[in-house]
Amino acid sequence: MTTGHLDQITSGMTHAMDREGQAKIAVVIPSYKVIAHILGVIAEIGPEVERIYIVDDCCPEGSGAYVEKNCTDHRVVVLRNPENQGVGGAVMTGYQAAIADNMDVIVKIDGDGQMDPGLLMNFVNPILEGKADYTKGNRFYDLEEIRAMPKIRLFGNAVLSFMTKFSSGYWDLFDPTNGYTAIHRSVAQYLPFAKISRRYFFETDILFRLNTLRAVVVDVPMHAKYGDEVSNLKISEVVGEFFVKHVRNFGKRIFYNYYLRDMSLASIELPIGLLMLVWGLIFGASHWLSSMYTGIPTAAGTVMLSALPIILGIQFILAFLGQDIAAVPRRPFHLSTLKSKTKPGAAR
Repeated sequence: MTTGHLDQITSGMTHAMDREGQAKIAVVIPSYKVIAHILGVIAEIGPEVERIYIVDDCCPEGSGAYVEKNCTDHRVVVLRNPENQGVGGAVMTGYQAAIADNMDVIVKIDGDGQMDPGLLMNFVNPILEGKADYTKGNRFYDLEEIRAMPKIRLFGNAVLSFMTKFSSGYWDLFDPTNGYTAIHRSVAQYLPFAKISRRYFFETDILFRLNTLRAVVVDVPMHAKYGDEVSNLKISEVVGEFFVKHVRNFGKRIFYNYYLRDMSLASIELPIGLLMLVWGLIFGASHWLSSMYTGIPTAAGTVMLSALPIILGIQFILAFLGQDIAAVPRRPFHLSTLKSKTKPGAAR
């Protein structure tokens, strides 16, 4: 059986699942100090969802018990973390429960009412249609909404998005801290739950983990709903911490993708570019300082010996970035897992 036939079978399975309503969709809602909103969020989740996991992340308000007492929705399952693990820990608890229950697509929605449950299928459909492994919200598609956003918040998100592009390798994504997401079970079960950051860096760290799987991630345009809820995330307070973690993830991603798992022309361009740039800067700086102290002008040839490596180094680094941008994953990972399951039968 040819690869084209396998593609048709896999695509047919996915569309049939969507068409016949057989896809099991689950929603994970981290619950921490959201008693005022969580029942309303649950009530707005449509009938296409089979299971709703409320994860009580050691909430001081006892949100898990509150939901059990006041919610009659039969789809709701309350999970409890014995200690507060942050949004990442709560989401991963929900992911693991959904995987154990054989849910097909797992959607994460916050319990504070900022995310419209009516948009849920906008996140699920690209996955069911075989176009993505993971979808996430993007609040920056609407230019009018961007203009209404506080400038400091817009600048903070732009900085975080730029750092995320470097560390995750998903150069076509924006709004990295957006927590409205959906993921296919076949991808979620390969995530290293013990290693993923459990607090505010969770949404960004999971993108890095997805890239190491070569999963396809797609942005979904959305509007945020703002009311009397209070966000605990202060971008000005986390930029420094995020920067350190982005540098760490960037180094890991480059090592995994360009040296450990595969090698390409980009694997050569980056180290050569960095070496030439650093050598040119050090050589030039040393002669510039020497000229300052001695008062003797630096010879033109010496200046060129410094400038040329810097120029070439920058060119090599830009060439590497061009290759890295072109290497954004395009083939959904979960389709490969479906193929691997159909291969033995096809071989017969």
